[in-house]
Amino acid sequence: MAVNSHRSSFSSFKSYFNALLHTPHRVYRRAGSVSNSFDETSRDRFRYGGNMKKTLRWYDLICFGVGGMLGAGVFVTTGTASHDKAGPSVVLSYAIAGFCALLSAFCYTEFAVHMPVAGGAFSYIRVTFGEFMAFITGANLIMDYVFSNAAVARSLTTYLGTAIGVSAETKWRITITSLPKGFNQIDLIAVLVIIILTIIICYSTRESSVLNMILTALHILFIMFVIIMGFWRGDSRNFSKPSDPTHPGGFFPFGAPGVFNGATLVYLSYIGYDAVSTLAEEVKNPVTDIPLGVTGSVILVTVLYCLMATSMSMLLPYDLINPEAPFSGAFIGKSNRWSWVSNVIGVGASFGILTSLLVAMLGQARYLCVIGRSNIVPQWFAKVHPKTSTPVNASAFLGIFTAAIALFTELDVLLNLVSIGTLFVFFMVANAVIYRRYVSAETTSPWPTLSFLFSFSCTSVLFTLLWWLVPPGKPKAFVLGACLLIVIGLVVVFNYAVPQARKPEFWGVPLMPWIPSVSIFLNVFLLGNLDGPSYARFGFFSALAVVVYLVYSVHASFDAEENGIGNLESGIKECIELEDLAPKLQK
Repeated sequence: MAVNSHRSSFSSFKSYFNALLHTPHRVYRRAGSVSNSFDETSRDRFRYGGNMKKTLRWYDLICFGVGGMLGAGVFVTTGTASHDKAGPSVVLSYAIAGFCALLSAFCYTEFAVHMPVAGGAFSYIRVTFGEFMAFITGANLIMDYVFSNAAVARSLTTYLGTAIGVSAETKWRITITSLPKGFNQIDLIAVLVIIILTIIICYSTRESSVLNMILTALHILFIMFVIIMGFWRGDSRNFSKPSDPTHPGGFFPFGAPGVFNGATLVYLSYIGYDAVSTLAEEVKNPVTDIPLGVTGSVILVTVLYCLMATSMSMLLPYDLINPEAPFSGAFIGKSNRWSWVSNVIGVGASFGILTSLLVAMLGQARYLCVIGRSNIVPQWFAKVHPKTSTPVNASAFLGIFTAAIALFTELDVLLNLVSIGTLFVFFMVANAVIYRRYVSAETTSPWPTLSFLFSFSCTSVLFTLLWWLVPPGKPKAFVLGACLLIVIGLVVVFNYAVPQARKPEFWGVPLMPWIPSVSIFLNVFLLGNLDGPSYARFGFFSALAVVVYLVYSVHASFDAEENGIGNLESGIKECIELEDLAPKLQK
């Protein structure tokens, strides 16, 4: 089929300058352009190397989910969340974060079953709200993955040192005094681990799954060991008594705000299930495997998190917990009879962190691959290697980028950059699943649904501001109650006044629109717990993404549209459609 001969905006400086002059027109034309299910599931991926191999089942996804979540959460964020934010009530922080993650997982699952593609949230937003919002979402997702993976890789060095009884900071990291604090400790072990895992995920997804299963099985054994040791050697008095009487005491030493501050921080722990959704393109039977894999892994991990947080809180008063190595640190300084426990925990944490890294690096590469398919980043990232059936280019690029950041950036600097982007993406997906259920471009007006989403989000923001800014007392309780009534009333009115435009053929979010609405509310509320610098960083990276979109992405996307890229022969289209439908018919 012939295509138009539109000249590339990047063929010469003159062409690019001319493209920049037409930026407003191109933004108007492309920013709100939505994709469709066929583009996401078949046409785009065929154009850049065909399908990734469908080799995964529900148990693979559960193992990927457990491996992806357990490593980062418990062994990286629990210490900080307990010591600085919530105290012993960090158990409730994990329960709240897990509930939020489960609601978001329902939203992800509906999209993943309908569109089993590697793009995850990027594809879901692209088919709902258009190219620009999808790009901002995708850019924040990749930023979250890169920074969280760098943080997790650096924590691996700490736990490896604990496992063999040496100090990673003094023995394995190189301090360069000329660099600013937070960026002056060189970690070569973290870099080496990231490079090795990058090679593995480039080679094969199936072999990556086998490796993940082995590491996850070993890790769960260590998890059970930690839980048993905590309940056996711990003391329930540590739930209420700090070591220093001058510190706040009780189960809620920092009050209810501390619980939600802790929930915001440990929400990083659940980023793994989002990576699982990016493996949908490689699942044999999406209709049954994806719901079982995604929701099952979130529920299982939430239970394990709460048990581990309880175990840790029993082992030590919260003010003695080591923020960087909370579990292994709990046995350092005890009698020599128990010093071996910290070494065992260090080994177990190392396995967990490796699985977390493996899953997250699989996910980040697939996000970038699908963004490349959409032509808003260089198409080089979209290439799927014909022999390995993996996105080799995206995997290698992000592996090198992650290793460079892990080389010198400290853990606390990285963690502050992650939670806000994760919450923002989950918020967008919850909005998208409501919009897609209630709006059909051919038959319904989008304005009733958009008005509901806008009003609901604004009321959620108002509730959050009142919660944090208004001093305690009856007036605060009254206005908070009024906001909750408004929120509930909005959902009730919308549910009865606006009919659903489409219903899922295979699997959908239950209790629509209540579950995604609660997810929106909780994500907004958790966003309100973040500090000012986190918003400043989020604003900076979002603004940077907007600049990239204006100077490159919109023009590349416009060129692709003008040249008719993706117009394949109908025979090819039918073959791909039948291939994608086959797993569903196996049900």
